[in-house]
Amino acid sequence: MRAWLQRLLDRAGQVGAAPDDSSETLLQKRLTVALCAGTLPLTIGWSLIYVAAGAPIAAAIPAFYSLFTPLNTALFAWTRNLGIYRFSQLLLILLLPFLVMLALGGFRSSSAVILWAALCPLGSLLVEELRKTLLWIVGFVLLLVIGVLVEPYLAPPGLPEELIRWFFVLNIGAVILVVFGLLYTFVGQRNYFQERSEMLLLNILPREISETLKVGPRTIAEQFDDASILFADVVDFTPMAAGMTPLGLVELLNDVFQCFDSLVEKYDLEKIKTIGDCYMVAAGVPRRRADHATALVQLALDMQAAVAARSFGGRQLALRIGVNSGPVVAGVIGRKKFIYDLWGESVNLASRMESQGRPGTIQITERTWRLVKEAFACEDRGTIDVKGAGPTRVWHVVAGRPLPEARR
Repeated sequence: MRAWLQRLLDRAGQVGAAPDDSSETLLQKRLTVALCAGTLPLTIGWSLIYVAAGAPIAAAIPAFYSLFTPLNTALFAWTRNLGIYRFSQLLLILLLPFLVMLALGGFRSSSAVILWAALCPLGSLLVEELRKTLLWIVGFVLLLVIGVLVEPYLAPPGLPEELIRWFFVLNIGAVILVVFGLLYTFVGQRNYFQERSEMLLLNILPREISETLKVGPRTIAEQFDDASILFADVVDFTPMAAGMTPLGLVELLNDVFQCFDSLVEKYDLEKIKTIGDCYMVAAGVPRRRADHATALVQLALDMQAAVAARSFGGRQLALRIGVNSGPVVAGVIGRKKFIYDLWGESVNLASRMESQGRPGTIQITERTWRLVKEAFACEDRGTIDVKGAGPTRVWHVVAGRPLPEARR
């Protein structure tokens, strides 16, 4: 059953599809074609059975549907006009079972064939706007009322009682199977699109922030007293970029940043953003952790090792990395193109550690050094004049194991 549905959907997905169709439009086209073309074997079978049972008028109605639908579907494949195709097919699905019921003499003698008309409003729920579905369900109820009113005046063709009972089974069972197949496909496709959307959202925002924003768009801000921030950029990137093609430049940065992304994921850190060739990472936000400085310095060492171990775009690169620790404010502001960002003097100082650092070094502040000095060998580089902060004592991280002179 599942394989049959998948093959039908694959073929249906090619009918009337346009290159600029959204995923929602493509899904509506697939379901519409699957609903209309997928019922053709049943309508052909019903028509043949009615002919054999001596009900030619009842047989002519599903036969008309069996002839009209392939032609209409071919026209849709040519025009790609989903609105006309959808309306005409749903109208047939609504009216033709009602006409079959009239031809067979009423609800019971037709084995409740009007149940097929329920596919119109049910199918409309999946392939149309919600407000249009209300019109179809009203039409279906009106046909039921009309059927009750005219049934006393109808003349049944005298189908065998055994055939009527079996048609009850066939009509009810087939309608339920068709509805189940459509819902099964719709739910599966919807879940697929939701998973893709969730994946894209989590690539932009931390999970905790995305869950909050799903409840409703609002300003999100939180104070973190203990966090660490890392900035890294490629040494001499501007003159190097001047001699590269735009595509080559983007591919090089993509290669470098993908390498860094894997390391960030390894240590469960939070990538904040990239600005040109600058890469910003934080630890301790939005998930607080006691080892925020240690984890971030270890990331910096791994980033240096990864860049030194290979070439990118045929070039050997060097990094300049700066790290600082302290209080930050983190959150999301604005209404569009959300970004999880950090603010505060700790962020500014981390940026200065990178911009005023030496090529190939990891420069950290005294606050970070006090948090990592037992885990890493650090070299005291004295005091430098930092823009906006004045004289600032800095260290360079040189190894992952502390040297004797580093324990002071």
